Amino acid sequence: MRRFQQVDVFSPNALGGNPVAVVLDADGLTKEQMQRFTRWTNLSEATFLLPPTDGAADYRVRIFYAAGELDFAGHPTLGSCHAWLRAGGTPRTPGMVVQQCPLGLVRIRADDDALAFEAPPTQRSGPVEGPELERFAAILGIAVSDVVDSQWVDNGPGWVALMLESAEAVLALHPVADSGERVDIGVVGLHPPGAECAYEVRAFFSNERRELVEDPVTGSLNASLAQWLLGNGRVTAPYVAAQGTAIGRHGRAHISQAEDGSVWVGGHTATIMEGAIKLA
Repeated sequence: MRRFQQVDVFSPNALGGNPVAVVLDADGLTKEQMQRFTRWTNLSEATFLLPPTDGAADYRVRIFYAAGELDFAGHPTLGSCHAWLRAGGTPRTPGMVVQQCPLGLVRIRADDDALAFEAPPTQRSGPVEGPELERFAAILGIAVSDVVDSQWVDNGPGWVALMLESAEAVLALHPVADSGERVDIGVVGLHPPGAECAYEVRAFFSNERRELVEDPVTGSLNASLAQWLLGNGRVTAPYVAAQGTAIGRHGRAHISQAEDGSVWVGGHTATIMEGAIKLA
């Protein structure tokens, strides 16, 4: 039997965020066992905690989704860190956990009941143009003229970001079925001045059957969106982004920027289920 937690991430409201399954003591499991368990959970991701192989890390994590393994993902990072701390993990540096994943080392700041990870560098950036932009707009069911700005913001999962004129336009989206190619599309729009949140975010991705689904709250996307929006001056930190509204969730990603320019993405985390599982 192995220790297990299911953690809700990015919402102060119970069951309002994005759940992740976390298997502690995952040493000895094969990749096939991890993949099979991930599919069985029917969640967007499951993570498996292992002893670090880098001396600077506190723990190592492998992150799976139904169709494969990810180098990095945001809400699984916060959920894994929460589970590791709850299970008795003690960071080498008080208040700062270092996670090892295929993307590298990720720092996670522990503040009271919230955690925040340092946004990793993007692997692909630059504007989205021509046929690519046309295809993404068609998937979202909008015209290219509805797109205010666009950018590749890939920090592991493969995100492309499209900015619309308002949060209202983002919430009004009704995406159509994709042509079959795997996509990861983030959409962002500004809330009116004085609103609780600065931006509304939605994230659409292709599942293992190439069906377009919506992710409730997405740490990796909010991280690369923040790097893009802060970099082009469209927003100033700190700010809060809302996500999940269109599907009945209450996600809140808290974005801050340190003096050294690093971007941090934080949110509330809570263990919903805890116990032990048997993986054959």
